Amino acid sequence: MDADRANILETKGLTKSFKTTDAPDLVVLDGIDLAVPAGSTCAIVGPSGSGKTTLLGLCAGLDQPSSGEVLIDGENILQLTEDQRAKRRNEKVGFVFQNFQLIPTLTSLENVLVPLELTGQTHKRELATQLLERVGLGDRMSHFPVQLSGGEQQRVALARAFVNRPRILFADEPTGNLDEETSDIIVEMLFALNSESGTALVIVTHDQELAEKAEQIIRMRGGKIAERS
Repeated sequence: MDADRANILETKGLTKSFKTTDAPDLVVLDGIDLAVPAGSTCAIVGPSGSGKTTLLGLCAGLDQPSSGEVLIDGENILQLTEDQRAKRRNEKVGFVFQNFQLIPTLTSLENVLVPLELTGQTHKRELATQLLERVGLGDRMSHFPVQLSGGEQQRVALARAFVNRPRILFADEPTGNLDEETSDIIVEMLFALNSESGTALVIVTHDQELAEKAEQIIRMRGGKIAERS
């Protein structure tokens, strides 16, 4: 493997279970081994309850597994403190969610600037402006989320996700709340921005057509990887 295609994300024996009263533990994820090369694209698919979103949250360091390892850029993030994990997320990770998660009291531009403010890079305002123009919202920078359509809100979210130049981006059902035409536009933008920035992309989706665009497809079933392609 070329040095520039070393794994940006690896999981080893990743397991997540929950204690239940008077019953065996509920196992949501069971021994997941996953590798995502830097700059590559990976789709995680499977029926509801198969563990897709749980896996994404663990990989992003948003939750703690019951056992196993998560390595981002070669570093085991589970050995870090919560503050250290938050710092790594700000430095290396981007997010796109189904429900956009924009801050309603901030304009489009201010929403995109949030990750830069968290890392003290407020001097990169020009980059935030360029990204909004790149996603076709150059004339919507001073608009608040309530003044934007769902597709426009997701475009703001895309710009925000890429503004800190992440090494890896996690997208959880990024087109789940959008109509088909708008979804196609968002997907095209997502993959184009990803390619331009050299970011690795991990998508959880029910959309088989979207999944087929990824280099690697992980099919989940019952908390385990049922198939890789």
